[in-house]
Amino acid sequence: MTVTNVEKDVEKLTLTITADFAAPVDRVWQVWADPRELEQWWGPPTHPATFVEHSLAPEARSLYFMTSPAGQRFYGWWHILTVDTPTSLTYEDGFANSDGTVDESVLPAHRRVTLEAITTGTRMTVATRFASAEAMERMIAMQIVEGLVGAIGQIDSIVRP
Repeated sequence: MTVTNVEKDVEKLTLTITADFAAPVDRVWQVWADPRELEQWWGPPTHPATFVEHSLAPEARSLYFMTSPAGQRFYGWWHILTVDTPTSLTYEDGFANSDGTVDESVLPAHRRVTLEAITTGTRMTVATRFASAEAMERMIAMQIVEGLVGAIGQIDSIVRP
């Protein structure tokens, strides 16, 4: 398994997942930058994603949906804040309605992704900061930890040389 650490900090309202990959930083960056590669891993293994819009540029927007085994679609959006190719990006992450508009019933989270070279390849850290304790509790109840760990666990098979 590529995920090496999962840390929940309720006081700081953060969830941090660390994963190591036997691939160079540029290659791991591609799984974030290329929407077709992103579709191969974003979302839990049972809920594959389809990206309708995607760009890793400051102020860009990404729109996607995940499809359940029963065919139900769950929509989400990203608002890209910063990009430092190929080592980091930050974005807001939230739920969307089927027409792509923001679902205001769920507060967005702030996410920072960092990629760093290590002797065996790349270490990726995905740090999520929630807007409130209630928002964090809600996402944990919705199994965000299991979902992200399962999703990130799929990257290894994509970036293997």
